[in-house]
Amino acid sequence: MVKISLIGAAGQIGTPLSLLCKTSDIFDEISLYDIVHVPGIATDLMHIDTRAKVSGYLPDDGGLKKALTGANIVVVTAGIARKPGMTRDDLFKTNAGIIRDIFVQVAETCPDAIACVVTNPVNSTVPVAAETLRKAGVFEPTRLFGVTTLDVVRASTFAAHALGGKADPKHYKVPVIGGHSGATILPLYSQAEPAIDLSDEQLAPVINREFPGGLSQDHMLKTRLGVQFGGDEIVKSKQGAGSATTCMAYAGFRFVKALVAAQNGQSVSEEAYVYLPGVPGGQEIAAQLGVDYFAVKVEIGKNGASKALPIGNLSVSEEKLLEVALSDLKTNISTGVSFMRA
Repeated sequence: MVKISLIGAAGQIGTPLSLLCKTSDIFDEISLYDIVHVPGIATDLMHIDTRAKVSGYLPDDGGLKKALTGANIVVVTAGIARKPGMTRDDLFKTNAGIIRDIFVQVAETCPDAIACVVTNPVNSTVPVAAETLRKAGVFEPTRLFGVTTLDVVRASTFAAHALGGKADPKHYKVPVIGGHSGATILPLYSQAEPAIDLSDEQLAPVINREFPGGLSQDHMLKTRLGVQFGGDEIVKSKQGAGSATTCMAYAGFRFVKALVAAQNGQSVSEEAYVYLPGVPGGQEIAAQLGVDYFAVKVEIGKNGASKALPIGNLSVSEEKLLEVALSDLKTNISTGVSFMRA
């Protein structure tokens, strides 16, 4: 039996993610938790003709514990969304406490579950989750993931757009390493399969929407997309009404589906943000980069991450982007760890 617990299920990511999980028919049980609305959402979902039993829990009467009991997979989307003008540091001040409190209960109720953190800023909230589990004596790095799948989805999608819109985004596999915000996100187009026929000049706005000098205003308007700052595009376009939600639900479900496939014995690999020293193959990467948390392609088995794969050879431009990513990422990681030591 496979049970998934979705924490933050009444939010703008959690609700569509709940729907995707229910319609997939790959779960036996889905439990929803949030501070409002989830009993009604659960009832609504139960009218869908798939086998999963759906239940919804509020904070009263130990609702979080009930939602987590027996879970094989836990996905945390709880927290506030980023608004225009809000930095990820601002976001962290609120969401760090939420993540800590949730993982205190995860440690007590389902320490063997595979836990997926979607709540931003992932670069810092995953270290908070890890340190919370570590304090409880149940931290198993192979079972904790920061979900960075949206960056992978964007990397292929935006490249397909730049190729003229006729290309199928799913045709391309682009590794994305680093973190899950801004300049910490590093799509490795030099390693794309199949190769993507775009010059460095064409790739620049695909990676980063802060355009280099010399590009015309017309060109800028036509290429206002970027893997690194795709989230900012959505925050701005929604005019304060939300951030990346439906696309994040899609990406989150893609990752969850991979976990279930791995539990069913299939060979699976996905990019994810992990604690490198605790994952086979990760110690070497951590020593090479000088960071403990980093998104890499990970082989996934029945019990979580089975191997972190090397980042491979980078192009000259990617090496420069990596330097910037690591500098920012070290600060982000320190923020999360320091929060738990305060």
